[in-house]
Amino acid sequence: MAAATAGGPGAATALWSEVNRCGQNGDFARALKSVNKILQINKDDVTALQCKVVCLIQNGSFKEALSVINTHTKVLSSDVIAFEKAYCEYRLNRIENALKTIQSASQQTDKLKELYGQVLYRLERYDDCLAAYRDLIRNSQDEYEEERKTNLSAVVAAQSTWERVTPENLGLREATYELCYNNACALIGQGKLNEAMKKLQKAEELCRQSLSEDSDVTEEDIEAELAIIHGQMAYIMQLQGRTEDALQLYNQIIKLKPTDVGLLAVIANNIITINKSQSPEHLLPVLIQAAQLCREKQHTKAIGLLQDFAEQHPANAAEIKLTMAQLKIAQGSVTKACMILRSIEELQHKPGMVSALVTMYSHEEDIDSAIEVFTQAIQWYQQFQPESPVHLSLIREAANFKLKHGRKKEAISDLEELWKQNPKDVHTLAQLISAYSLVDPEKAKVLSKHLPSSDTMSLKVDVDALENSHGATYVRKKAGKLTGDNQQKEQGQGEVKKKKKKKKGKLPKNYDPKVTPDPERWLPMRERSYYRGRKKGKKKDQVGKGTQGSTTAGSSELDASRTASSPPTSPRPGSAAAVSAASNVIPPRHQKPAGAPATKKKQQQKKKKGGKGGW
Repeated sequence: MAAATAGGPGAATALWSEVNRCGQNGDFARALKSVNKILQINKDDVTALQCKVVCLIQNGSFKEALSVINTHTKVLSSDVIAFEKAYCEYRLNRIENALKTIQSASQQTDKLKELYGQVLYRLERYDDCLAAYRDLIRNSQDEYEEERKTNLSAVVAAQSTWERVTPENLGLREATYELCYNNACALIGQGKLNEAMKKLQKAEELCRQSLSEDSDVTEEDIEAELAIIHGQMAYIMQLQGRTEDALQLYNQIIKLKPTDVGLLAVIANNIITINKSQSPEHLLPVLIQAAQLCREKQHTKAIGLLQDFAEQHPANAAEIKLTMAQLKIAQGSVTKACMILRSIEELQHKPGMVSALVTMYSHEEDIDSAIEVFTQAIQWYQQFQPESPVHLSLIREAANFKLKHGRKKEAISDLEELWKQNPKDVHTLAQLISAYSLVDPEKAKVLSKHLPSSDTMSLKVDVDALENSHGATYVRKKAGKLTGDNQQKEQGQGEVKKKKKKKKGKLPKNYDPKVTPDPERWLPMRERSYYRGRKKGKKKDQVGKGTQGSTTAGSSELDASRTASSPPTSPRPGSAAAVSAASNVIPPRHQKPAGAPATKKKQQQKKKKGGKGGW
């Protein structure tokens, strides 16, 4: 990055030095902090804004980077920031927008040409993509030649697989496992399965050899990288009718929990294809597709997809509706999530469901709906499982919930049922009397007769045992030190008592003998009969203090994790890719464009001091 002149020369120079150092070390989070300080000095510093966009891209914050570009269009013209803008749009899956940004740039740099090839590949314009990569390979001489050849072979493989075009011989030497893999994909497209399998086996060997040379790469990392090769091997086995071998290999890949959601989606589709007679309503593909839609911020479309699946497959409706509720909670629509959960009839009476619904309704301060959930669950157990311990447990929780929210009248029936089941439960009886005292005082008096008398409730304490306990030992020893003369003096005190002079108490400075002293002067001020309390000042409630819309009261009550009886919340849904309906073929490998953050572990090694490199 080049230094820029800004207000406060000394401070700006130091900040630019920090930015440059952090950039060379790959610490873009810290570099971003320094860039923000530079922009505080000069908010329209073009170089600083460019650096900020680069830092955000390197940190994976593509949406925020695009926002910075769109906010400063007057300063960051399309010629200055065209690549960064197009790359953010590409990574945010706005492929058409990325294409327009590239085409509108006045100067087509090598970086834009690289990205242009990636965009054309994503748009499945393979002929144009092939021409773009040929031009790049012909006119470029740098260290990225191998990556361009890999991308070129991926385009040829895609043409062979999807467009059934006979691939031309590019004369590329299979020096990397990516090239071998892409050539295997091309052979699959031609139906040459045995040759393709040999290419995949060679790709596996090259992959192990390449990654094992890096001491920081573990065996798990190698297996994760091999997952896509093994997936393609299993696909060939499936095409050859070796379904058992294919299933075994597919399951091995799934156990590795690959991070490539596209691979996972294709494998799931292929497994369903093999077991189509046993599992026509498999949930995994639709869940993956919904997760991909959520990743693209299309939550309404994802919920609609799940709703349609639930209507078409009632047997799996419960699991689908749970996912729909989770998505609604993620959007902040708690009430709608409750409506979805209550539509799952087979789970309405389950303690976990009751607990979740009550917690969510309490968060929304809808106490009536929470009580209704308790009532429906209790009625179900009264009808089908009246002797179940869950029945009484729900009644107890319902009573406590109603009492907590001041619904004593509604809690009476629950408390009576609990006391009926256990007449010796003094605590429940006390709660019942307290509830009746507001509704029917006479009934409360009658019930109070059932309370145990004070005699039966008195504690039987063994005084001798208490004195001989460990806690009283020191006191007794201290009291037992009276020996000899001390004992005689103590005995003589009963015969001869010395008169002690009484000291006159000090009178207050404002004491007036003519005025009668306040008879309540010994009581605390709050307990005196004439105390009226302090006047409420303007600062009492601190209205208007803090963040707009903030509140301090009741936050702990809304936190379900702070209550002992609250159920654990479900985790939020993870990101996944949509299932391709066009084919079950695992696509060829395609390299990321220049400027993409490194993803492999071997590229995440710690930077050594004094290392060369720029942005």
